[in-house]
Amino acid sequence: MNRTLQPAHPTEAVKRPGRWLALSVLVLAVLLVAVDATVLGLATPYISEDLAPSGTQLLWIGDVYSFVIAGLLVSMGSLGDRIGRKRILLIGATAFGAISVLNAYAHTPEVMIFARALLGVAGATLMPATLALIRNLFHDPRERSLAVGIWGAAASAGAAVGPVVGGFLLEHFWWGSVFLINLPVMVVLVVVGVKMLPESRNPNPGPWDLLSVILSLVGMVGVVYAVKETAAHGFAWSTLAAGLLGAAALYGFVRRQLTMPVPLLDMRLFRNRGFSGAVLADLLTILGLSGLVFFLSQYLQLVQGRRPFEAGLAELPAAVGAVVAGLIAGRAARRFSVRAVVAGGLAAVGLALAALTVIGQHTGYPLLGAALLVVGLGAGFAFTVTADVILSSVPGEQAGAASAVSETAYELGAALGIAVLGSIVTGVYRDFTGPAGTPDAAHESLGGAVEAAAHLPGSAGEALLDSARQAFVDGLTLAAGVGAAVLLAAAAASWYLLRGQRLEDGVEHPDRKSVGEGQSVAA
Repeated sequence: MNRTLQPAHPTEAVKRPGRWLALSVLVLAVLLVAVDATVLGLATPYISEDLAPSGTQLLWIGDVYSFVIAGLLVSMGSLGDRIGRKRILLIGATAFGAISVLNAYAHTPEVMIFARALLGVAGATLMPATLALIRNLFHDPRERSLAVGIWGAAASAGAAVGPVVGGFLLEHFWWGSVFLINLPVMVVLVVVGVKMLPESRNPNPGPWDLLSVILSLVGMVGVVYAVKETAAHGFAWSTLAAGLLGAAALYGFVRRQLTMPVPLLDMRLFRNRGFSGAVLADLLTILGLSGLVFFLSQYLQLVQGRRPFEAGLAELPAAVGAVVAGLIAGRAARRFSVRAVVAGGLAAVGLALAALTVIGQHTGYPLLGAALLVVGLGAGFAFTVTADVILSSVPGEQAGAASAVSETAYELGAALGIAVLGSIVTGVYRDFTGPAGTPDAAHESLGGAVEAAAHLPGSAGEALLDSARQAFVDGLTLAAGVGAAVLLAAAAASWYLLRGQRLEDGVEHPDRKSVGEGQSVAA
């Protein structure tokens, strides 16, 4: 293995030809995941009507994907470092598309939950690989900041395109069609990715430790399951046992990583205050936002009576704000400071969520649209800069594992947010008082109430709908208030933990990279 020849100017060695075209393939992978996540929320009322899941099953449909993906991200990110990030990305994309078909044709709540879990296995291969490949494609820190911004903007664009396209499909086809839109994206990604993406891997990876994989999966799923069940149903010995099992597995995972010569995840990464602060900021931000995101489509459709396509358009301001902020976040962080941009963005999101605590059944769109725009801007600034900080904090050969930590924080925050904030909404909603003859199914979900109201006499049906909608809004505003408190706390923590943190300016010289890294850049 010969080291890459050094040119006269270091930037010539690190600016790989075709890197921006390769980035476009990674953008497709991000779109694949983002579109899938957003269309689920839009399709939830239809899934609820067709499959008739209980309230608990509906939450499982929403968060089992996050449970599984959170448990496997570190393992899959580390696997990509070992077998090749391009290889695992293409395998994962193919599986993601195929399993989307199973989601589309699920005929029972149980099959839907199982399909979402399988999708989590495939999804765990995608996001760490995309960020790790960016880390190894772009060695100029300013170019990398822009690439990460484009990566984040693509996720936001997918969040925008998903509801609009999904809304159109829901108005013309059955709900399963929203999952089939993954297929053409997957085909393009695989066909183009084979040609355009360079392969990169850790040149000295060590073994892929199966016991560490099992401990990580059991630990994450056990802890998150315990939180979800306790929030939804209160204390139970079975949930306590699951939580203790998960905590013990995570403790065993950490201990094992500290004793392995080449760990699955290098725990020393967390000694870097910038790395730890960025990961914590991501986790808290998604935790505070996810409850609102999961229930917003139901509010727009089932409370305000918007058609699916109209509901998708109504959510556009958040995506537009995130795209704009993502593209300029790196420049803003260099001009001001990392902590000012991240903490300021999170504080803005917190204040926007606080404004949503005053919404009612008939709140006009200007308030909703303005709040969503601020949410998008704040989140776009914060997530782009924290991703850049995380990637810059580690050597290229550990990019997959570090990216997986970032994505684990994101998915864990989403799972906990849906579990905790979703349980707040569900708990408040279930206590509404309906007219005589209200079936139990109406108390399980708002979709169930809409279905039940259609079978009651006119005045009774209207009374049931009004009571159910008001209870849903009460739960949503309470969850928005809790989310606002979480975001403001995240802003304060970021201001403290990210002090003195700066984005890099100097170009990485190939001499600082390992042989494998130099070869992957020159490939």
